[in-house]
Amino acid sequence: MRALHETLRADRSAFGLYDTACVAGERLAGVLGSLATEGAESSDALVARLVSEVGGDGGTLADAAVRRGVAAAVRDVRDRHPEMDDAMNGNGAGGGFAWDILCDLYQVFFADMVGEFLRSVVAEHVKLAVPVLIATDPEGRIADWVAENVVDLVPNPCEASAEVTGHAQAVDTAQSVVGVAQDPPTALPKIAESLVPRAVGKVLGLILEETTGEAGAAA
Repeated sequence: MRALHETLRADRSAFGLYDTACVAGERLAGVLGSLATEGAESSDALVARLVSEVGGDGGTLADAAVRRGVAAAVRDVRDRHPEMDDAMNGNGAGGGFAWDILCDLYQVFFADMVGEFLRSVVAEHVKLAVPVLIATDPEGRIADWVAENVVDLVPNPCEASAEVTGHAQAVDTAQSVVGVAQDPPTALPKIAESLVPRAVGKVLGLILEETTGEAGAAA
């Protein structure tokens, strides 16, 4: 993690990761409203849709990390929310996913994307600015560790929405969304999109506030 952060602080364009993550985050934010209404028929259908709509078809290491991060995020959120299967089986109210599930998906995606990128870096022996130990990762330990330790750095759109409702200046774009803060299908995707630069900046080490886990990440 420290090696990745050092690389991107020296050159934000490295690997195209920053721009790719921002675009993917904005796409994911745009899908949240429809997922709250429609849900998905199955986890495979959800992954396929998100891989297509969020991951795109680019061929870079960053693009591949986004697509694998989407799949990993769906898996991880299902582990957190067993009730997610109800919506996919048509048993959820209105057929869509609850917003707490979608906000978790948003957070977990950014963490899983970074984990999948680093796993690829190690597997393909891509050099970062700071030398890293090249080792095999047959059990996904790198990606799992990163996801567990990075996810809390990602802002949660549901929490931000609650802040907007009570404090109009809690989010930079609050003035444009506070009027619809009581309408989650409209407000939350907008808030999620507004949080993308902060989410990407934090997981990539470009925003240093509250990134207290970096010393441990180098261990």
